Amino acid sequence: MQTGLRTKLLKAFSTADGEFLSGQKISETIGCSRTAVWKHIEELRKEGYELEAVRRLGYRIKKKPDKISSNEIHLGLKTQMMGRTIHFEETVTSTQKIAQSLANDGVQEGTIVVADQQTNGRGRMSRAWYSPSGTGIWMSMIIRPNIPVNTTPQLTLLTAVAIVQAIEELTPLKPDIKWPNDIMINGKKVVGILTELQAEADQVHSVIIGTGINVNQKIEDFPEDLQNIATSILIETGTSWERAQLIQTILLRFESLYSLFLSKGFKPIKLLWESYAISLNKVLIARTLKGTVEGIAIGIDDDGALLIETCEKKIEKIYSADIELK
Repeated sequence: MQTGLRTKLLKAFSTADGEFLSGQKISETIGCSRTAVWKHIEELRKEGYELEAVRRLGYRIKKKPDKISSNEIHLGLKTQMMGRTIHFEETVTSTQKIAQSLANDGVQEGTIVVADQQTNGRGRMSRAWYSPSGTGIWMSMIIRPNIPVNTTPQLTLLTAVAIVQAIEELTPLKPDIKWPNDIMINGKKVVGILTELQAEADQVHSVIIGTGINVNQKIEDFPEDLQNIATSILIETGTSWERAQLIQTILLRFESLYSLFLSKGFKPIKLLWESYAISLNKVLIARTLKGTVEGIAIGIDDDGALLIETCEKKIEKIYSADIELK
């Protein structure tokens, strides 16, 4: 099927929102004959779309295949800025690397990079992130906030809140946030966030926020060394989920929180983040490059640093660490 006609056809079904479209209506919308409409419908079926055909009513999509593509993300996207420009590839080394290059080239704010598979996905502290094809969301978002350089870590916490809200909206799950950038379900990691900065000493040029989200992996899909610490939305719910829809929801939630952040500052984001935080009011160990801090997590400050009260009643600010809950 020609790409343009396929896009028009899918957009028509998306606009219909589950209602039937007559063959005549489709013919007029996409600009082809009734016979050609039938052929295009059959092509969609071959691509994995489940379509219902009822005489006198027409056609409707009952189920879409779990595909990620620019078209699938664009169709039904409700944002004003985020995701309006999409750079999609089937396989990449890392969406972060592509996003960095695009940001340097001056792409517009809200551009996203999405891949079906990463061969060299990265997490925090240059750790590898397992990113197989057909299962997860491997995405980087490019934003250009006019904010002080030292406040950019707050955007990691903002992103975590957006993703938790999106998962809660679409699924029955109630994820937790583990400072600074892990989203957990039942004690296992389901999402990682990596924020990288392109800036001068006093000016932010771009912030690139990478997200790795385990959506439809089965437990046996994970390497053995990850099976006890990682999970997916499918594992936790027993059902698969449409990745493009989850991306759309994340982008919408992110855009709303980002607008709030730019207009009202970090405080409302901070309150939301703390409401989801698993580590607050618990004893934990923070392993930093300078040493280990143990104590009770009492909150985060206005910079997004974790505040730990030690047994000596001293408040330690933690800006980067591995966190272990005791």
